[in-house]
Amino acid sequence: MYPYTAGSTGLTALLPDWAHVGGKAALLARLEDPAAHGRIREALDGPGLARDAGWEGIVIAGCPARPAYEGRSLADIATERGAPPAETVIDVLREARADADMILFMMSEENVALGLRHPQVMLGSDGEGRAAEGPYAVGKPHPRNYGSCPRLLGHYVRERRILPLEEAVRKMTSLPAAKLGLRDRGLLRPGAFADVVVFDPETVADTATFADPHRYPSGIPWVLVNGQPVIAEGRHTGARPGPVVTR
Repeated sequence: MYPYTAGSTGLTALLPDWAHVGGKAALLARLEDPAAHGRIREALDGPGLARDAGWEGIVIAGCPARPAYEGRSLADIATERGAPPAETVIDVLREARADADMILFMMSEENVALGLRHPQVMLGSDGEGRAAEGPYAVGKPHPRNYGSCPRLLGHYVRERRILPLEEAVRKMTSLPAAKLGLRDRGLLRPGAFADVVVFDPETVADTATFADPHRYPSGIPWVLVNGQPVIAEGRHTGARPGPVVTR
């Protein structure tokens, strides 16, 4: 799991299952078909993700066709457009050719902490390969792309003290390596691959936010991949020693 109270996925996930049958082309055709359009609108106003999160709790994370919508809730966009939220979802998907992402604020902080404490739960970002500069610094993506591990170490270990530092490190290293069957990774020991993150437990923190997500964490001065420094004194060295890791 990741240490946030919001999830993120494609905006099309709000639509009923039957609307996806046949792939993207079929979905777009249904959005244009009056009969299917009406059924989809009814489904959006019924039980499901939209009702669980609420229109105020659903924020556009990425929409290349309408970048002005990024970082804004569907409730806000619907008000601006003068249309019901369900109709707004359909219109945005039509305009974007179904290429739009969302963030859903629908999780419980109490449950996040409960999950992080569980000994069998490991940490994952569920994110993408992003960068705070260049072509990947677009949209308002989930801050989990930049801050999942530092948030666990800073917010949940140092500030909230919901689990020991050693257990947090295990959840990010040896536990996922063992679960995925990756040999000689996830532990500091002779003969293992030297993948090492050096962090300051007193300052490590996530700086990415939902409003300003393209921000690197603080308190991580060194990162070594296969024994080579990739981050040195907080700066990227340009080295790229990491191959694809197979099971």
